[in-house]
Amino acid sequence: MPNHLPNDSSKKKNGFGDLMQSMNEFFHEKPMRGMLQSIDEFFTSAANPFQSFPVNLKEHDHHYLIVAELPGVKKEQINLEVFPNFVTITITDMLHYTEENEKHQVIKSKQTMNRSSRTIPFPSVVNEKDVKASYKDGLLQIKVEKQSGKRISID
Repeated sequence: MPNHLPNDSSKKKNGFGDLMQSMNEFFHEKPMRGMLQSIDEFFTSAANPFQSFPVNLKEHDHHYLIVAELPGVKKEQINLEVFPNFVTITITDMLHYTEENEKHQVIKSKQTMNRSSRTIPFPSVVNEKDVKASYKDGLLQIKVEKQSGKRISID
């Protein structure tokens, strides 16, 4: 008697394809598409508490130049850490709010801290002694001298 049942492998392939098609439709249909778009907008908006700041790394013949755009940030809010293969820029913003009554007694006090950081990797090892930083008009510039290896003659 002939067996007219489809073999298991064709069911698995077809089932997986159906699952993938269903998932694809799910993420492209509303309300999922609207939710995913909202998440994207949150991470690119100014209201994002995790918002980062733009950083550009340029390589020159003898040094690297890192330029970070930090409008409205005070120099005291910036912390730089230099490691052999990367530099980390951290911006800390502390806000302290107090509300007093007419007798100058504090009735409400609130303190918040926001921290944002970026880590910039280097293609080669750098010496922290050869790092110079300046901050002016909202632009942080970090100049990192390249290390040159010692040339060895071959006998």
